[in-house]
Amino acid sequence: MYHSIAEFVFDWKQEKEFTQKILNNITDESLKYGGSAGRNIGRLAWHIVTSVSEMGKSGGLTFDADLPEASQADATCLHTQYKKLADNLQAAVTSQWNDASLSEKINMYGEMWKKSFILEVLIKHQIHHRGQLTMLMRQAGLKIPGIYGPSYEEWQGMGMVPQE
Repeated sequence: MYHSIAEFVFDWKQEKEFTQKILNNITDESLKYGGSAGRNIGRLAWHIVTSVSEMGKSGGLTFDADLPEASQADATCLHTQYKKLADNLQAAVTSQWNDASLSEKINMYGEMWKKSFILEVLIKHQIHHRGQLTMLMRQAGLKIPGIYGPSYEEWQGMGMVPQE
């Protein structure tokens, strides 16, 4: 759980960069690629994008979180909308909340969550779905960028045997 806004911002900057790297490798052609229960690449990527807006607003933050309709059918729109929302959310957190307010509770999904927990869930939720997305992207033949270390393709690009 976060004890300061600075702790969150430090993590958020890194995680939004990682998410952006993944989203940037999605193509229009890959958006409809499979997945169970209707979670194709486009829908899963769009869920990551919209959850930044939804969770931020549900947490009481005010920021520009408007999204164009049917954006999940356009890879470039996914890339740009995520960047806009992630940057706007960060600006809202730093301008509207402070370290002391992180212990305040807000009704989220019928439960009372501390603001610090909202920020933690926001990041973990993004990481969770990013993992699902990279699996579908690999199956669809898309290049996966390294996140916490080199990807299979990056190991190969360095002339090394990919770790298994």
